[in-house]
Amino acid sequence: MSLDWEQTVVDARDPAALAAWWKDALGWVSVGETDPDEYEIRASPDRLPGLLFIAVPEGKSVKNRLHLDFRGDDRDAEVERLLALGATRADVGQGDETWVVLADPEGNEFCVLSSRK
Repeated sequence: MSLDWEQTVVDARDPAALAAWWKDALGWVSVGETDPDEYEIRASPDRLPGLLFIAVPEGKSVKNRLHLDFRGDDRDAEVERLLALGATRADVGQGDETWVVLADPEGNEFCVLSSRK
């Protein structure tokens, strides 16, 4: 038996808007937009895993139990780019670390890590 990672599901008050934000943030593409309450994005149409944004009635109220980490060539430049897109800085008790914690427009935390170089 084997399992393939298909996607990560993200609850959203406005799945279309949040999917569009992440699509811009990651430079990904939309796939399978046939249900108005579900929007999926991927790095390319045939590449998995994807992010699937689904409609929920409630807003986010506590720290994420699961979050995504991203690494770019220039952490600080990526942080500034994401902030310009509408991300906000988040304090989850991380203190002074080498990564930066941000939140998307609906408050979902994610980290931008330093380059491996």
